[in-house]
Amino acid sequence: MAPNTSTATRRLKQDYLRLKNDPVPHLIAEPNPSNILEWYYVVSGPDDSPYAGGHYLGRLVFPEEFPFKPPSIYMITTNGRFKTNTRLCLSISDYHPDTWNPAWSVSTVLTGLLSFMLENQRTVGSIDMTDYERRMLAVRSLESIVRDEHFCELFPELNTTIQKEIEKRNLAKAKEEQSSSMDRYHSENNYFHPVVYNILMVVAFALFIYLVKFVLSNMKIE
Repeated sequence: MAPNTSTATRRLKQDYLRLKNDPVPHLIAEPNPSNILEWYYVVSGPDDSPYAGGHYLGRLVFPEEFPFKPPSIYMITTNGRFKTNTRLCLSISDYHPDTWNPAWSVSTVLTGLLSFMLENQRTVGSIDMTDYERRMLAVRSLESIVRDEHFCELFPELNTTIQKEIEKRNLAKAKEEQSSSMDRYHSENNYFHPVVYNILMVVAFALFIYLVKFVLSNMKIE
C-alpha cells in the first residue's frame, strides 16, 4: 500500500471494526478485498418506507486523504430515489468537502445516506418517482441485486436469504397462476354446461318431433 494511503487504511480498518460491533440499522458494508478504498454497501428498505422489502447495492470510493476528505457515493441498484452509477451530491459526499468533518466515519456516511434516501429533497443525482413506483422497484430489486458479482462475493449470507425469498415469491406466483387457471377452467365449464344442455334438449325435441311425424306418416299409409 502506498505510504500516502496508510492513514486512510488505518482509519478504514478502525471504521470497519466499529461497523461490525455497532451495525447501522438497515445497512451493511464491506470493503473490496483488493482495495480498501472501495467499499460496497447494501441498503435494506425500512418497513415503513416505499423501499420496504427492497435491497439496494451501492458503492463508496474513499480518497487517499481520508478521513480528511469525504468519499464519493454511488447507488448501483435501481431504486427510484437516486440515479444509478452516478456520484451523489450529499453533505457527506465529495460534492461538499467544505461541510465534511474528519471525525465522521463510514457509519456516519451510511446513516446520512439512508436518512437522505428516505427524504424527498432534490439534489444532483436524485430522481422523482411516486411511492407506488418505488414499491414496484423494491420488488424488482431482489432479482437485480443477486446478479451483481460484487454483491454475491461480499454478502454471501444476504445473497442466500434473498435467493430463498425469490424462490418463495416464484412459488407463490406459480400457485396463484395455477389457481387462476383453474378458476378460468371452471368458469368456462360452468358457462358451457348450460349451453350444451340446451343444445341437447333442442336436438332431443327435434328427434321427438321427427319420430312423431314418422309414426303418423306410417299410420296414414296403413
